[in-house]
Amino acid sequence: MIINSYDETVLSEAFGIDMAGVEGLGVGAGWGRVAPGRASDNHQHDETEFFVIVAGRGEFVVDGVRHPAAPGTVALFEPFESHVLENTGDTDLVFLTQYWRDGRRALDSALSARRKGFGDRPVFVFSTPPTPNGDLHLGHLSGPYLGADAYVRFQRMNGTRAWHLTGSDDFQSYVLGAARAENRGPAETAAHYSAEIAETLRLMDIPLDQYTVTNDDADYPEGLREFFSRLVASGGVAPTEGRALFDAETGRYLYEVDVKGACPSCSSGTSGNICEECGEPNTVADLGDPVATRTGAVPRPGTVTRFSLPLHEHRDTVADHHRLGRVPARLRELADRLFRRPALDIPITHPSTWGVTPSEQDTRDQVIWVWPEMSYGFLHGIQALGRRLGRDWQASAPEEDWKIVHFFGYDNSFYHAVLYPVLYKLAHPGWTPAIDYHVNEFYLLEGAKFSTSRRHAIWGKEILGPDSVDAVRYFLAATRPEGERTDFRRSAYDTTVRDTLIGTWQSWLNDLGDRVDKAYEGLAPDAGVWTPEHSAFLARLGTRLTALTGSLDAEGFSLRRAAAELTGIVEDTVAFSRREGLLAEADGWRSEARTAIALELAAARLLAHGAAPVMPRFAARLAEALGLGETPLTWPSTVDLVAPGSRIRLARTEFFPAVTAPAAPAIAAYDSVPAAATAAYDSAPATAYDPAAAPGAAPAPAVAPALLPWLGELVRTVLPEPTEQDLTGLAGRTLASLGTGSLSAVTLQYQILEQLDVDVALEELLGDLDLTALAALLEERAEPAAVRTVTEGAA
Repeated sequence: MIINSYDETVLSEAFGIDMAGVEGLGVGAGWGRVAPGRASDNHQHDETEFFVIVAGRGEFVVDGVRHPAAPGTVALFEPFESHVLENTGDTDLVFLTQYWRDGRRALDSALSARRKGFGDRPVFVFSTPPTPNGDLHLGHLSGPYLGADAYVRFQRMNGTRAWHLTGSDDFQSYVLGAARAENRGPAETAAHYSAEIAETLRLMDIPLDQYTVTNDDADYPEGLREFFSRLVASGGVAPTEGRALFDAETGRYLYEVDVKGACPSCSSGTSGNICEECGEPNTVADLGDPVATRTGAVPRPGTVTRFSLPLHEHRDTVADHHRLGRVPARLRELADRLFRRPALDIPITHPSTWGVTPSEQDTRDQVIWVWPEMSYGFLHGIQALGRRLGRDWQASAPEEDWKIVHFFGYDNSFYHAVLYPVLYKLAHPGWTPAIDYHVNEFYLLEGAKFSTSRRHAIWGKEILGPDSVDAVRYFLAATRPEGERTDFRRSAYDTTVRDTLIGTWQSWLNDLGDRVDKAYEGLAPDAGVWTPEHSAFLARLGTRLTALTGSLDAEGFSLRRAAAELTGIVEDTVAFSRREGLLAEADGWRSEARTAIALELAAARLLAHGAAPVMPRFAARLAEALGLGETPLTWPSTVDLVAPGSRIRLARTEFFPAVTAPAAPAIAAYDSVPAAATAAYDSAPATAYDPAAAPGAAPAPAVAPALLPWLGELVRTVLPEPTEQDLTGLAGRTLASLGTGSLSAVTLQYQILEQLDVDVALEELLGDLDLTALAALLEERAEPAAVRTVTEGAA
């Protein structure tokens, strides 16, 4: 017999409260006490655990949902359920706990859709608001925007009330930089690019439930000022004199876009205030070898009084927040690194004429820095969405049941995962925000960073169209930079479309349709006799469904894994079909052959449902071809056969038209926008070259340019299809007549820039100039030494 009584004198601190162990019960056990006004740490573990409330009153908070706790209450927590016990009364809250490990139960909980779901909570999914200083390129689209869209689609298929929100981050200093370069006002510049960004997202099949344009929202400035005043009233933000840099020639205060130098933490080149490489903030005055970007002058040091936040005082706030939701180790490591600093004072206002000025009179010439501003912007977006939905969601009173999910690039990590939790704690001390974070790394183009200034980019409008959007979404998902930098390579994209989507997916589906037409008059057959191979294949599809579900759910979200599982479904089925097809027409095995076809159709049905979050147009087309109706709206929990007798129209359905690269775009209305940033167009088919049919083409020079052999070989490397023509045959051809689209032209453009230091426009590459005339143009623009270098190498 074991008798153990509660004894407050032997309690010691654990999990943020007071605990004492009870030995000899065969399972872990202990007494616990939560003092008035206190709560246990939020945590989760693999053990099953239950609490019995003995005295006092309070509330359990389990995965964000509150439940009453009173004497006699028993609460059992499944493995991995986050839980808190909070004392809401005036006396000690005393409980007995027991906990034990059960491997089967832990695995079931890890896989549980119910546990990983959000119930009735509203879920607000934010893709980081883009800066309206340019349109969106594939580097942007591959990360937050595609990720958030697929996440919301999956959650809705599982019954979650989820919305995708973003907006136009109008008050960025980078908008000022673009406005100066274009000789336009910042408001006009922001409005133009905000509209372009919204259109690119539409072309990418990314519908938005809320798109906040901060400079065009009448309620936004006052709400932001109120939020800022809350920060000041908390005492955590105050005017502080600190070091700063000024342009030695103009006297202009320098930050963000107006200054560059070496990161004080990792020594990489960086602009002011944040380092894209290591993710750490700088205060500008601590940059190594700083340079004012507008004048090229070495800055003059000085001081300025700004509202500042002593972030180093809030280590515990950030640590507590990071225990509440999905926070990747990459973000927790960044926070750990930052809080090793003895001090980290972050200015949250800056001298500027572009932005929202605080209500406080201490700094009339300053604006609220756009990054702290964004923390309010998310709450404002929820309020604006609620107004349209008839919900009383208030930015000034965030609610406990709100679930917020952020998608952003690593260069935004400090702001989202470190700075914003502190600002929320200061502005709304009674609110415990439940936030999940999904972060992506940089997406490269042909091995180098996307660069607007060097025209090393593929813009969304250059590649997106009704026939290409699913292929683009699939390829970006399959190569998404999750945990490491990945690369968009034109040749890899073309190969994926040709060999995977058309050569494997579409070929199988069309062939399956042909077989159904031939053997079953176009109607889905019912399964007949099953063999062990059939049941094994059904189990394999079930395994794929489980893995695909895990790759799209809230905890394990990974579009790269999702794309791999979708392709795995097809590859498994093609292999199964090849094996079973040996007996497809054998008289003695017709019942078994019917089962094999029914299973292939089940795989196609699973593919239609599973692809819906990633490739919605393909999913809708496949569902219709299977007789299922419109785009699948419900996520499957099992692998189901297509209903016998359904009309199957797979044989003649074109799922992936053979269009991989669009033709040259029209020149954009804004001369700073890369070609095609604002124009939609159709791809131009390759045509035979005919000099008479090329009006306006430049005449070939009398003497062949020295660069012609080099250019001819360079062109061969980027053509979508190899050519047997020799240099003589190529010399009179235009790139367009050779079948070169803008993706190939971007690669060629970058190679020319790298080797000759000549920046040639896409409209020139894909215009009326044949290779001879183009070589002459390059020779005219290039430095003689560069021409000698490449021609000698070509020789």
